[in-house]
Amino acid sequence: QVHLVESGGGSVQAGGSLRLSCAASGDTYSRKFMGWFRQAPGKEREGVAVIDSDGSTRRADSVKGRFTISQDNAKNTLYLQMDSLKPEDTAMYYCAADSRPLNAYCSAPYCYAAYWGQGTQVTVSS
Repeated sequence: QVHLVESGGGSVQAGGSLRLSCAASGDTYSRKFMGWFRQAPGKEREGVAVIDSDGSTRRADSVKGRFTISQDNAKNTLYLQMDSLKPEDTAMYYCAADSRPLNAYCSAPYCYAAYWGQGTQVTVSS
């Protein structure tokens, strides 16, 4: 079993930055692969960025050059640094984990992960 707790969301003006954190606990094998997904009001859940067990990363085209995913294995924490935020980045952001690779380019219902956090809200005003 894996437990994921996100934090760091909030309200920011366009052009600003936020850093999301996801504290992970539980079975290490089941969270070999981790990532961030988001769901805006009235829209389907979509992939944002994922990181593999070897540290390689993938990001959705909409966030390339602005968002960076990283992890601190010693702290069992996943991060998402979000810079140059836009109003269209407004969404609930979810941390996810699985023993298999996650898909940064997905949209629901294809955004599969075995474990999900409860989400943290990000609101970007223009």
